[in-house]
Amino acid sequence: MMPNIRRGGQMGGLMVYLAGGGRHNEHEEQHLVAGDSAIMAQHGYSVLDTNTALAIARSLDAPRRAFDVEVLRMVKDSDPVTGAVTSKRVAGDVWHCSLSLRAEEGQRSDEKWGSIAQDFADRMGFTESSGKAACRWVAVRHGLSTNGNDHIHLAVSLVREDGTKATTHNDFTRAQEVCRDLERDYGLEQLESRGRGLGERGVKPAERERAVRSSAAEVDAHKMERSVRAAATASVDEGEFVRRLRRGGVLIRPRYAAGRDDVVAGYSVAVRPTAGEKPIWYGGGRLARDLTLPRLREGWPESPQTAQGAVDEWRATAKNPWEYRPVAPGREESTPSPEMWKQYSDEIGQLREQLRDVPVTDRATWAHVARETAGAFAAWSQRVEATPGPLAQTSRELARSAHLRAYQSRPKPAQLGSASNAAMILMQAASGGQGTMAEAIMLRQLGRVSVAILDMHSAVGDARRAEQVTAMLRNQFAAVTDRLPAVPSKTTQPDSRMQPADVPVVMRQATDGLAAPGTGSSVPNKLQLTKRKTPATPRERDGLGRD
Repeated sequence: MMPNIRRGGQMGGLMVYLAGGGRHNEHEEQHLVAGDSAIMAQHGYSVLDTNTALAIARSLDAPRRAFDVEVLRMVKDSDPVTGAVTSKRVAGDVWHCSLSLRAEEGQRSDEKWGSIAQDFADRMGFTESSGKAACRWVAVRHGLSTNGNDHIHLAVSLVREDGTKATTHNDFTRAQEVCRDLERDYGLEQLESRGRGLGERGVKPAERERAVRSSAAEVDAHKMERSVRAAATASVDEGEFVRRLRRGGVLIRPRYAAGRDDVVAGYSVAVRPTAGEKPIWYGGGRLARDLTLPRLREGWPESPQTAQGAVDEWRATAKNPWEYRPVAPGREESTPSPEMWKQYSDEIGQLREQLRDVPVTDRATWAHVARETAGAFAAWSQRVEATPGPLAQTSRELARSAHLRAYQSRPKPAQLGSASNAAMILMQAASGGQGTMAEAIMLRQLGRVSVAILDMHSAVGDARRAEQVTAMLRNQFAAVTDRLPAVPSKTTQPDSRMQPADVPVVMRQATDGLAAPGTGSSVPNKLQLTKRKTPATPRERDGLGRD
């Protein structure tokens, strides 16, 4: 179950949206499934309209208006001309969170969603179960999303019924932890990758809407992730990484360490915008856990010469991200010779043999292997796919096995083979229409490494990731194989994991494990101001929505 949190200051606007038709007319049978007992008694489970939504909003907002409490939040704003970033405080008394299931999990009943919503609100500290006065809240259900996900929305007023403010400190992390517990309690699909630190970055609704408006095939974040992953894998050092990204049309800028202009601590990238628009920058860590600059540096050799060369390239792109000229052009400017195909295919074969001796518990080494293999497919996609296709999807699926947390990572073993040269040749080779036999042989070797990654996930009991990699081999990988010449094989029996299979999908019953929603009085609680402690601390006086 996936939570998505937003803050705002217009309860009426939020409720009208939840009760309305939706951005794409996807909302239907808009109704409450849980919430404040008095609001539930009055408005029940009937279909909501605009007038009812506004009435509910007034009831939710009553404590804030009665006690004249101001709840603020900090937002950052950038000047479109100078790029200067400023901070300001805006209204933040409305807490909005959606809870969504994957489309493959099917739908749940109103009763079950009501129980889930009540437990979620309790564990987030918004109800009387926290030992404090309750916040007023409701949970709205209005059909499936445009992606087919069953979901609900919680609208919470952050002013409690005694005039105090509910805390939102660390609410993103707490919401994830609560959802993890609810997955176990209600028999929902448990994301094993989340517990193992393999989760990928989510896509914000605004990013999806921007892609829809521009008729883009994917969101900018996914496009940037693939570009960065391909350039990082194909590069032998940091300077080449900068040059490759710029050669691919990506805007890139460095983030220097505090007080320094010769030490680069991070970077951000952006799609080159159309005329009149400003670029939207993504830090490496925002794209994926394994794409931060410290993590990328784990795969490159260190020396004073390469470090200085990298600083020179970063300075060049920092001066003018729009008109960058490489300081010291390298191998990215040349076309690889045909003889290199066999050499680099053999290197991947040697890597596959080395993996037989890598313990399945050595997560850091396997993450390096997954990242480089994903990077090779990303580089191939950059060269031959005008829009994201099976190569891009294969890269994205394998990359999930590289998303470790920072403390779990360590530099790549020096003796371990690499897919870096394969990524380089797949990115730079001259395109020639139909795939060549050399590409088919390279694909077979990459496929064997992918199967090794699958075996690793199976061995450590990560069934969900093993299932995802298996599906990738049967679908996306097979689609790429069909476009290339057949490679003569010494074996007569192909790997069954790479063959299509008719596996029925078993959906859980929507009413499994029903629990009764919370109960309470049908009469609204009396609003009584709590006398605040004196003297108030600076944290209590700052108006940022803390208890």
